[in-house]
Amino acid sequence: MNSFSNLKYLICAALVFFFLIGCLKSNPNGKIEQGKKTILDPHSFAQTNSVLVKHLKLALEVNFSEQILKGWAEWIIGANTNDTLILDTRDLKISAVFLDNDSNLTPFSLGQKDSILGEALIIPIHKNTQKVKIVYQTSVQAAALQWLNPSQTKGKHLPFLYTQSQAILARSWIPCMDSPGIKFTYDAEIKVPANLMALMSAENDTALHSNGVYHFSMPYPIPSYLMALAVGNLQYKSLGKNCGVYSEPETIKEAAYEFADMEKMVDAASSLYGPYVWGKYDVVVMPPSFPFGGMENPRLTFATPTIITHDRSLVALIAHELAHSWSGNLVTNKIWDDFWLNEGFTVYFENRIMENLYGKEYADMHEIIGYGELKKALHDMGETNPNTALKQNLKGMDPDNAVNDIAYEKGRFFLLHIEKTVGRAKWDAFLKEYFAHYQFQSISTEDFLVFLNEKIICGNQELASKINAKAWIHEAGLPANFPTTNSKLLDEAKQTALTFSKGEPAISESTINWHTFQWLHFLRNLPKKLTATQLTNLDHYFHFTTSNNSEILCDWFQLVIQNNYKPAYPAMEKFLTTVGRRKFIQPLYTLMKTTGQTELALKIYKNAKPGYHQVSSHTIDQILVSE
Repeated sequence: MNSFSNLKYLICAALVFFFLIGCLKSNPNGKIEQGKKTILDPHSFAQTNSVLVKHLKLALEVNFSEQILKGWAEWIIGANTNDTLILDTRDLKISAVFLDNDSNLTPFSLGQKDSILGEALIIPIHKNTQKVKIVYQTSVQAAALQWLNPSQTKGKHLPFLYTQSQAILARSWIPCMDSPGIKFTYDAEIKVPANLMALMSAENDTALHSNGVYHFSMPYPIPSYLMALAVGNLQYKSLGKNCGVYSEPETIKEAAYEFADMEKMVDAASSLYGPYVWGKYDVVVMPPSFPFGGMENPRLTFATPTIITHDRSLVALIAHELAHSWSGNLVTNKIWDDFWLNEGFTVYFENRIMENLYGKEYADMHEIIGYGELKKALHDMGETNPNTALKQNLKGMDPDNAVNDIAYEKGRFFLLHIEKTVGRAKWDAFLKEYFAHYQFQSISTEDFLVFLNEKIICGNQELASKINAKAWIHEAGLPANFPTTNSKLLDEAKQTALTFSKGEPAISESTINWHTFQWLHFLRNLPKKLTATQLTNLDHYFHFTTSNNSEILCDWFQLVIQNNYKPAYPAMEKFLTTVGRRKFIQPLYTLMKTTGQTELALKIYKNAKPGYHQVSSHTIDQILVSE
């Protein structure tokens, strides 16, 4: 490039930069005006009404010593009625941009940094531009990337990397249109150290590559939050036709035992709501720092090791993530305000799978436990809180901060209510048609209601009144027509708790074969205030402190904290420093804070934080550090 060309390049870049920055500043929260149209997703800068991407080619090298990914992303443009491509980024170092097959650099600029949204990457393009290639690297602050040293893994010898892109963290490792309303296919080449295996939310190999280079293909369109990468010392075990499990070698045998019914789950789900369209269904057992129970990445569910209990009592989580292959991955919420379309459908579907495999008694217990968690969420948030409506307004908020049991459980019970109103056969037929009609699309709550009106209500005002969708979706709290379920097994557990609270022994031969749900119901129906003698007796007879079941441990440790039961504190501290699942650690830190044990909480957190994913540490920071 000669000096005159270089000057023209700089002038052009400056003009584009200042013009587009002005546009972005005048439209905060990513709502960029385009003529009379407005971008609908408040969590993305992308101009989705004028330029769309349809395919990603990704090439990255994983550098564990520097804790960065380095390479390039090439976007194939779909629709293009504008002269600017705007992508979401967060803490990315962009070094070059190229258009089509042109080897000359293209000017680009970054918008004003937003603490939640990151920065818009602004690239001038032509009306006939077909490809945009971005050369970049991530930063050590990349929120989606969790780099683990060997001591944080099961094997203790090799490092591990995994991503967590949901809700809006994909932009911290890939420049993209980071909105659930934008779907694309992708191919990737990932280079890793030769002694490690790489996996993605795509077609995966099951054997180690001696050269450390792995190729991936996802031929079905997915949103950015389902982009996933895991790199570590991993082995594979087939669990039947087109399904299996990956884990560190030290865990593979127990993981294969725990997930033995996975093929049955896939068959049960397919029989309910249509064929599983993604090809294979595999699960990878994550390190303990993984912040969620599971993440439904297509073809490759990430699952917490906390569900490995050696008795298969928590495998409903696998059914949940599998159900996402229809609700969420196949039919996706268009923006995060409609999150209940993903999770409410999935919790409902999960329980239908489990009922198919383990019977109605199991399903009834699951519903009642879910109702209890919903009531707790309503109590904590306030039943008149507008955020207890299914349809949310998350403008200006980090979507991760709005995750609670409203979308999951209120959403589930809304669908259960419709099922009981119209009959299961009619409802199942509707859902099968719903998934087929909207497959590979992103939809809004309003789209769902239109489809419900067309296929179920059909102008029947009496039926519409019985369903009362407005109250469920747009109003706070629980509607009067909330469905109820009974469980003889949980009634027994509750009665055992009440008997114990009156001073009688809780020992019963019937507890020998109790399910996890029964133990949780027992613990949750004990008095909040217990004496040291009562807690000692409970621990002596039922061995809660040494349980392998993280769900039981979490509920037990809440009683421990509330009653300052010191003998269990070392086990609680070990739990908090070896488990990073937000569902478990958040209530324990919260209780320590509210019971005047903040100093202890901070001490434990200081040791535990390096092993937490940023999603979890951000939540705990808000509890313990923020005022």
